[in-house]
Amino acid sequence: MNRTLILAAAFGLVSAAAFAQPATAPQARDFVNKVAISDMFEIESSKLALSKQPDADTKPFAEKMVRDHQKTSSELKALIDGGKVKASLPTALDSEHQKMLDELKGKSGKDFDQSYDRMQAKAHQDAVSLFASYAKGGDDPELKNWAAKTLPDLKEHLSMAQKLK
Repeated sequence: MNRTLILAAAFGLVSAAAFAQPATAPQARDFVNKVAISDMFEIESSKLALSKQPDADTKPFAEKMVRDHQKTSSELKALIDGGKVKASLPTALDSEHQKMLDELKGKSGKDFDQSYDRMQAKAHQDAVSLFASYAKGGDDPELKNWAAKTLPDLKEHLSMAQKLK
């Protein structure tokens, strides 16, 4: 009886996996918008971290985030300004990211560091997922190539963020 239940459960899992819809990549303009806002949040929250005397592991991480995300922002802007990608860049954070930044501004010391560290891990999980999805199934070839080229750096950021204490 147990064997039958195990086999039935296994078959159910395999069947569910076979019928699961793969995550679809966002449209180019949505990808550009999400990336630009993510970069703005990374830069602003990391500059904020640097202004709050961060702990020993947060400071080098925040410095790297400012540098690396300014670089990806410039690359994305160049793709759009060069006419290779048909999209426009947002000029401000969306309400969700502004709320997170405002929340960080109200914190200090260990409370700030812990919140910043948590937000960075979550933001980089989201970014890795977004870039992987777009690199695999994006609708703009230039952006697809750029997403694939940028993905290893974001995976490194995620790994670093997950190690923050």
